[in-house]
Amino acid sequence: MVALKKSLKFIGLTLLGLIAFVGIYLLAALILSRIAVPAEKGASDDMTIYILTNGVHTDLVMPIKTDLVDWSQDVRFEHTIAQDTSARFIAFGWGDKGFYLETPTWADLTFSTAFKAAFSLSTAAIHATYYKEMKVGEDCRKIDISREQYARLAKYISGSFITGENGRPIHIVTDANYGDYDAFYEATGSYNLFHTCNTWANNGLKSCGQTACLWTAFDTGIFYHYQK
Repeated sequence: MVALKKSLKFIGLTLLGLIAFVGIYLLAALILSRIAVPAEKGASDDMTIYILTNGVHTDLVMPIKTDLVDWSQDVRFEHTIAQDTSARFIAFGWGDKGFYLETPTWADLTFSTAFKAAFSLSTAAIHATYYKEMKVGEDCRKIDISREQYARLAKYISGSFITGENGRPIHIVTDANYGDYDAFYEATGSYNLFHTCNTWANNGLKSCGQTACLWTAFDTGIFYHYQK
């Protein structure tokens, strides 16, 4: 009986600690995401980028080709199912490789995949998606930046790829594509509760001097600062 009471007390304290952790995490995510890192002042509006969300995950969207960067040289059209060269924009998202490749829908999520992602026990991947046009709305915001800022953002994104011996990003050959216009690549770092896909996107905005959250785990934090 004594052993049973001790076991129940341990379980109760563990559950209480877990609930407290989740509560503190969500509160911190809310507060810190509402604190803005302001955009750099005085920058010219030379180029346009976008932020795009699917309701959970934020992508950074850029023109495929400028005089500064031609993304199609490394993130190649032929890596997609459609192999459609008429696309004008490319969206980059970073995240847990297991989530990307093993969880096409939330119904496919397993405890093992979620646990590995939460505690940095898996590797990362970059999801690249081609678009022919961008439609500004609640899920897509337009941001005008300078050439110098664009170059910094391009460097940030390029630095998130793991490259092969040829210096190019390593394409992940998989049947887990989300559609006909996307591809996956090996990426640096690892996903965890404190460095999520949205943290990566938020850091990308910081890298090029745009308005960003002090810290965020969720897409809502980023888009809070880009409300019309």
